[in-house]
Amino acid sequence: MAYNPDKELKLYYSISEVAQMFNVTETLLRYWEKEFKNIHPKKANRNIRQYTKDDIEEVRAVYHLVKEKGMTLEGARRVLKNSKDGTSKVSEVSDRLKIIRADLVSIKKELDSMF
Repeated sequence: MAYNPDKELKLYYSISEVAQMFNVTETLLRYWEKEFKNIHPKKANRNIRQYTKDDIEEVRAVYHLVKEKGMTLEGARRVLKNSKDGTSKVSEVSDRLKIIRADLVSIKKELDSMF
């Protein structure tokens, strides 16, 4: 795997970059911004949104609850209000499990091709 220094050192991400990360539209991100007060990217010149890593983690939590778990916006708001740390941990575990699953599928394919 090649090292990408920009990935680790980047302080701000544009709305289009964040939309690509989660495979959602910029319009949806703007909507979530209105619905979830914990998502509040900095607005630079000409109202250009600049998302920090913390903002992206907030988007990740909302994405996990709404898109992956199928919760309503109201349900997601309640969960985030009641359990900020628990939700981000669940999201992290979910992401790790997806990576592990992909690795296992790859290993299985390799083993199948050997026999």
